[in-house]
Amino acid sequence: MPIASVNPATGETLETFEPLDAAGLEQRLARAEAAYRGYRTTSFAHRAELLRRAADLLDEEREAIARTMTEEMGKPLTAARAEAAKCAKAMRWYAENSEALLADEHPDPADVADAGAARAYVRYRPIGVVLAVMPWNFPFWQVVRFAAPALMAGNVGLLKHASNVPRTAVALEELFVRAGFPEGCFQTLLIGSGAVEGVIRDRRVAAVTLTGSEPAGRAVAAAAADEVKKAVLELGGSDPFVVLPSADLDAAVATAVRARAQNNGQSCIAAKRFIVHADVYEPFTAAFAEAMRTLKVGDPMDEDTEVGPLASRQGRDDLEELVEDAKKHGARVECGGRRPEGFDAGWFYEPTVITGITPAMRIHQEETFGPVATVYKVADLDEAVALANDTPFGLSSNVWTDDPAEQERFVRDIEAGGVFFNGMTASHPALPFGGVKRSGFGRELSGHGIKEFCNVTTVWVA
Repeated sequence: MPIASVNPATGETLETFEPLDAAGLEQRLARAEAAYRGYRTTSFAHRAELLRRAADLLDEEREAIARTMTEEMGKPLTAARAEAAKCAKAMRWYAENSEALLADEHPDPADVADAGAARAYVRYRPIGVVLAVMPWNFPFWQVVRFAAPALMAGNVGLLKHASNVPRTAVALEELFVRAGFPEGCFQTLLIGSGAVEGVIRDRRVAAVTLTGSEPAGRAVAAAAADEVKKAVLELGGSDPFVVLPSADLDAAVATAVRARAQNNGQSCIAAKRFIVHADVYEPFTAAFAEAMRTLKVGDPMDEDTEVGPLASRQGRDDLEELVEDAKKHGARVECGGRRPEGFDAGWFYEPTVITGITPAMRIHQEETFGPVATVYKVADLDEAVALANDTPFGLSSNVWTDDPAEQERFVRDIEAGGVFFNGMTASHPALPFGGVKRSGFGRELSGHGIKEFCNVTTVWVA
């Protein structure tokens, strides 16, 4: 079956691609293995030069790249431009810092003398061919935050991108080729999800990284474990956004809107559950609902659009089901809660705020992947912490308080891979990114991310 690129704002099929057959897939796997043999021995300086060229191309072609992302998955054009710029920044960060991040580590000679070593050290070596199974919501950024550190470490990459962004997947391969990376160092595999397990199990693939849904993560992790291969998983999130009485309410409301509506609400690290202290619940909820209500929904190519369509019809339908289930069980819709009028084509959904959530509702435990926010009232700090942790996910968290003791309590007790105070969760190349519980394991970005796919080698010299 062809792999189709469909514009979510119109439902129009833009282009179709034939998936790789068995011979084509074998050719690409063999090419990756051959590329790794040579590329692994290149210098950090050479790899950095290539990665900087890729960053320069991203900057030069930002408008075309942004339009491809917007046409293919519906994010506002302004957000797509920002995503391309962020990718270039991350490439340059790894080009600049990777050699230091992977420098040999030398323990104190006295610590190893009793083992008979005149000297000993640790070296980080590349692991091989790494398969990346990536999602559609940040179609360039998700790939670059894997590819930049992997390539700088001396690994080579295979990309199985989401099937609804094939044009982006092809553009990514072309970017690295045009930057001068040797043939086979970064290749896109246009294959269906059913072919992924076979690639993971192939002897030439050393490891796999996945960003995506929990079911996809389970399948990938199971195959990797069965083959005794390294895996890194970044799965779903239902991040809390806690507002306590000392918060700057105006700033908290403005940030809450951005945190929920970014990328049309389709972000793992978007704030989704707004947990508000009773003392500030009424003013926060009223202002938040009003601000969400006034967001401009429209054509993502329009410079003024703030919320575009959902990336797929299925995604819009799934979101509708969660909202309807909540309404059926007594939730109150403060704004939105339906498809907007005047959008007969495309997969649009109004920015929505829901209150009165109870554990009987699916939305209490399931991730809302779209511009829908749930707001809870809590009586005190203990209840806020308990509710924030009452989720199977643990990706990140946002907490609004100026009280140092309250901040320390959340750092100690929140079950998440990150805690962002008085601001919005964001990923940055210098900081590790990843979660706990069903949000996955392992880390991307920073020194932690580049070392995930390295052979940590002990060297002992008598």
